[in-house]
Amino acid sequence: MSYYATAQQVFGDEIASLNAVLGQLAGDFDRVIELLLTLRGKVVITGLGKSGLVGGKIAATLASTGTPAIFMNAAEALHGDLGYVSEGDAVLMLSNSGSTVELVKMLPTLERLKTPIIGIFGKLDTPLARRCHTVLNATVEKEACPLNLAPMSSTTCALVIGDALAAALMKARQFQPDDFALRHPGGALGVRLLLKVRDLMHTGSELPTIAPTAGFR
Repeated sequence: MSYYATAQQVFGDEIASLNAVLGQLAGDFDRVIELLLTLRGKVVITGLGKSGLVGGKIAATLASTGTPAIFMNAAEALHGDLGYVSEGDAVLMLSNSGSTVELVKMLPTLERLKTPIIGIFGKLDTPLARRCHTVLNATVEKEACPLNLAPMSSTTCALVIGDALAAALMKARQFQPDDFALRHPGGALGVRLLLKVRDLMHTGSELPTIAPTAGFR
């Protein structure tokens, strides 16, 4: 039995969802970029469950490409982690339902701090969506899951929206390979982009030498 047909179905459904969501972002996407470019602080990204996992990746991508960002688990936020949010920050919320209770419970604190709130939501007609400054419409017609239950198309679209935000901010800030290298000193990327011969070679008094008259020992 071949399962390749299932792979084709999943790829097809998710590509179709991406194309649909792209058409839903016009206008709002530019507003989000303009808001993020004016920040004096960082982007605090929050979500729960699968949305939280996607949010963690978006935070890591932003942080490594010139936009200070951290991920804040939505449940932990209600028990002290809202302290991550400071004056000058913005909060980016991810929720396919657009009504995650933990996100709703953050609103009084964020509104008191006058923190701009951006949503990436799968449903827009919710109290949470209406209280955000800007919402990116990540609504998908169906999940790629054979049961149309497990988040697949929706999480892919949220993830790609995050990548698009990072790429647009990189272009706006004229982020260059040297800037990228400064944030990746380790691993293969650090070696390829940042590490120079001078970082490894010995010079001056550290240079091992031996005189012509030295004995074998």
